[in-house]
Amino acid sequence: MEAVTAVQTAQGAWRTAAAAAEGAAGQSARPPAPAGGAGWTRRAGVAGAALGVVAAGVALERLTVHRAVRRKARVALDAAGPYGTLRGTPGRASAEDGTELYYEVDEPADFPLDSADGEAAAAAFGDGPDAAAGGAVAGYWSRLVELLRGRSGRSAPPLTVVFSHGYCLNQDVWHFQRAALRGAVRCVYWDQRSHGRSGRAPAGEPVSIDLLGRDLKAVLDAAAPEGPVVLVGHSMGGMTLMALAEQYPEYVAERVAGVALLGTSAGGLAEVTYGLPAAGARAVRRVVPGVLRALAAQSDLVERGRRMTADLFAGVVKRYSFGSPREVDQGVARFAERLIESVPVDVVAEFYPAFAEHEKTAAVSGFDGRPALVLAGDRDLLTPSEHSERIAAALPNAAFVILEATGHLVMLERPEPVNEHLARLLTRTIRTHGSTAPPASCPASTGSVRRSSRG
Repeated sequence: MEAVTAVQTAQGAWRTAAAAAEGAAGQSARPPAPAGGAGWTRRAGVAGAALGVVAAGVALERLTVHRAVRRKARVALDAAGPYGTLRGTPGRASAEDGTELYYEVDEPADFPLDSADGEAAAAAFGDGPDAAAGGAVAGYWSRLVELLRGRSGRSAPPLTVVFSHGYCLNQDVWHFQRAALRGAVRCVYWDQRSHGRSGRAPAGEPVSIDLLGRDLKAVLDAAAPEGPVVLVGHSMGGMTLMALAEQYPEYVAERVAGVALLGTSAGGLAEVTYGLPAAGARAVRRVVPGVLRALAAQSDLVERGRRMTADLFAGVVKRYSFGSPREVDQGVARFAERLIESVPVDVVAEFYPAFAEHEKTAAVSGFDGRPALVLAGDRDLLTPSEHSERIAAALPNAAFVILEATGHLVMLERPEPVNEHLARLLTRTIRTHGSTAPPASCPASTGSVRRSSRG
């Protein structure tokens, strides 16, 4: 009876949301937003922007006799997987509006890195068909370790790699990259405002990509006050990097030694169709803003409904996260669901409008002249690879990689090649810049597209 009552209540919320959406039909369209882990062969992905679509159908409960079985299975997966459990030294920065921004620092090992470390890291990076062109992953790791070891005795500030996650995720989405780099290089992982362990933004205050860029600057000032930095951003995190470049060009020129932009966009998100027919995509853009506003107004009820609609939620996550859903390890898939489940629906609604205004094409060129990586999945339905092609065009020296049969969350679905290309970027960055501030230019990459298949 309790379940039936809950469903009826949720259905009422759905009707309210639908009515609000209908009332918003005449408003200008807003493009849906992009989003925004022990075996190394596990793969997964999750798309934060899909939550906007999930929210619209969150009250559609499917009551079956198997619900208890499915719930037990999810609990078992939660208990079995170590994904998202890696932790570093905590720190906090303060945004311009007082919002607390949480970050963690993984310091490099204070002992010499030997061949055993290299072998373990090579296993973490993976080795196989993806490494055939251009050298094995182990080779890049060995070179990276040697370069780091050669600078271990220097007094200059160390290079710091800073990871920025996407919409409706948190820093734990970098699990595979964190495990691979742990102990080898100084890394900072942070939670965007209102995500993860960071504080909630002031109620009623609009969120913009520019604001996120200023948040990143606050984190950089607190967590990496000196020395060169390599910036890594996925989806909304990549947009955050672009906002930093636009607002702090001198900082980028003086401190940024390299950049990696994964599954992101510099603008033009109104073009995204989500893999739907044109009419369906237009309907989504028209309806979702009103639905999100209505659901955010009843967030407690909606959160209850989200828990009841776990099966529907999981299906949408797979659809908009993975290029090859059937190949995704179920433990990682559940980890991906948990990441999204942790973001309240009112946060989803607060951030959603920012993507309609996102336009940073001109800002991308601020990263030119230094080692860069632009990487995308060819089956990304949220930030299609065409968007990465445009970014790469603005960075002619960048290594441009398209991973085949891969969706939006490339770092979870294809950790091995992503780690490989990050190792290449870091190797190139350290070889070019050492442990001092970056020079005005860097050796050119091939600039060509490299397609990486699953093998």
